[in-house]
Amino acid sequence: MKDIIFRAALIAFGIFLLVYLGLPNVDFPISLPGSLQSDEPADTETPLRRGYYTDMTRAEVMDWYRSQFKWGVVLNYPPENAQDVIRDQTKSTFLQEIVHPFRESIYINGFEPEDAQYEININGVHYRQKVIVRFVKSSMWIRLVVGAATLGLTYLLYMEFRKIYTHL
Repeated sequence: MKDIIFRAALIAFGIFLLVYLGLPNVDFPISLPGSLQSDEPADTETPLRRGYYTDMTRAEVMDWYRSQFKWGVVLNYPPENAQDVIRDQTKSTFLQEIVHPFRESIYINGFEPEDAQYEININGVHYRQKVIVRFVKSSMWIRLVVGAATLGLTYLLYMEFRKIYTHL
């Protein structure tokens, strides 16, 4: 009886997982409202990374991207990691990631200068911070292969544990 329940639960979970993994990627979020998109070479070298100058606070920026990304797990990283995740020589005061597990994610890096020498003034307009957004896509086929392998291995592990515990 337990075996039938486990198999039914695994099949139901497997169908849900494979449908979730098979959904198409979301698009790159639209720009922050009231922001100026950066045209610096570092911010335009890939279509998956964009920079914005804005007067929004960190909380407002994160709320905006949470609403654009619809849902997801929010992870917080030390600002020093921005040089590895966003781009070398990136200044940062915060670095957060919104993740759709086993799918795509978006990194949001913000730099709010505390020192007057780093103030952000573009065309005579002062901005509170510069936000750099990096979008990380994943291949649907790779997601499906990894998901199917996970389901298969879960079933095999269950069968092996069942053999062990029936002999005890």
